[in-house]
Amino acid sequence: MSTTNIQHPSLDALRAEAITAARKPRAWGWFYAFEHMVRAMRAYGWTIVAGALGQPLLYLFGLALGLAALISTPVVDGDVSVRYLVFVAPALIAAAAIAVATEEMTYPVMSGFKWRRYFYGFSASPISSAQIATGVALAPAARMLAAVVPYYLIVWLFGGVETPATGWLAIGAGVLAGLAFGTPLMAYAASIEDDKGQFALVQRFIFMPMFLFSGTFYPLANLDWWLAWIGWISPLWHASELGRMAMYGKPVSDAMMWLHIAYLVVLAVGGYLIARRMFARRLAK
Repeated sequence: MSTTNIQHPSLDALRAEAITAARKPRAWGWFYAFEHMVRAMRAYGWTIVAGALGQPLLYLFGLALGLAALISTPVVDGDVSVRYLVFVAPALIAAAAIAVATEEMTYPVMSGFKWRRYFYGFSASPISSAQIATGVALAPAARMLAAVVPYYLIVWLFGGVETPATGWLAIGAGVLAGLAFGTPLMAYAASIEDDKGQFALVQRFIFMPMFLFSGTFYPLANLDWWLAWIGWISPLWHASELGRMAMYGKPVSDAMMWLHIAYLVVLAVGGYLIARRMFARRLAK
């Protein structure tokens, strides 16, 4: 009777295999970070709902029943004349997404590194720093979508969408604007180690001038060049132009349309890649 020698792996080999498996990121690791960030939003869920419904109602009531009642002359935007409400609505939709970015891509990101430090807990599991950054970026995008869709529907109910067949594309333009502004802000938030009021400065000296001088309430061509440049580099203006193309057929050349899209994509992707590097650097400490 012959015996067969069975080779059992050594304890060291098993340990090395376990360590390798533990270090391998999960295929859907980004989803766990995304899920955590979305679940954390439930703590202020009613605020999100109230903002998603109340903000467009207040703005549009004020514009449709207030300011627009005083502005009887149509706004001339390029070769198109439209009612004031129709003109401002695409910019307000994009601004709503950017406002979400200023909330979700600042203090929550810094909290994950400094105060609550849950990013380090994520990193201790089989989730890579790149996956963490991806999940953290996608969670605000989900909230942007939840804010922009009701905004668009309310604008439509107010009669602010003149071309419904393409008007819904303004939703995508708004979310893209939020990411174009938010991912660089997320990278900046990941680099901050001490809160010294940096985010308040961003709100006052970047977001507010961008909101006021990006062709939101009047055509950018009405401004002198020394103020118009704020709009030229602003994600809000580029998204507003795309939204106006979609919602009332503003004539824009193909070259300018692709320039608007490319500018927003470059900002969003570039900010995300920098954020990934910042997450990797912080989590390696």
